[in-house]
Amino acid sequence: MTTIALRHARVRYGPLEALHGVTLTAPPGLTVLLGRNGSGRTTVLRALAGTVALSGGAVVWDGADVTGVPAFERARRGLCLVPERRAVFGSLTVRENLGLTSARHGPALDAYPQLRPLLERRAGTLSGGEQRILALSRALLAHARVVLVDEPVQGMSPPVAARTYELLSGLDACVVVAEQRLPPALRGRPAVVYELRRGAVAFAGEAGELTR
Repeated sequence: MTTIALRHARVRYGPLEALHGVTLTAPPGLTVLLGRNGSGRTTVLRALAGTVALSGGAVVWDGADVTGVPAFERARRGLCLVPERRAVFGSLTVRENLGLTSARHGPALDAYPQLRPLLERRAGTLSGGEQRILALSRALLAHARVVLVDEPVQGMSPPVAARTYELLSGLDACVVVAEQRLPPALRGRPAVVYELRRGAVAFAGEAGELTR
């Protein structure tokens, strides 16, 4: 089973250091990165995906150092990143967005039936929650080994958010999500949790430890 990790990772944006030697491991199943805006959780996802370069430390995937492997090659090897913004192609229809990942749309439409009447709509005309559903549907179709999602349920109703976490928890993959706080849908579900504060890990443990 796939595991992805950061080892003493540092990331700089110009003169500012966003990650201060972060070490964490995302095992098979669900890992949640918690933290306020500016805590470094989005940067962790980008570092794992290779869309931001490390200034120190390493990214380790299944025991191999992939720090120098570019983002497109990590994607080719089975890593899927769903960013918070610009996660869909707004000028394309829902059907065309799904087709970029797979010619078979059935599994995505079974997961999110509300997409069926939207297939011929341009993705840019969808609501924020609908765009998140479309982006996650593409991730489900990708059959990736590592799935990284920034704020997966943003704009979704509570029932759809709960369904989304049910789907993510059921993937045969290493799934890492970034949230500001632990979602209600995860209470009672097994998940590894890291809380980030100012670019450093402040807590590491199980989701149940945060709700006691």
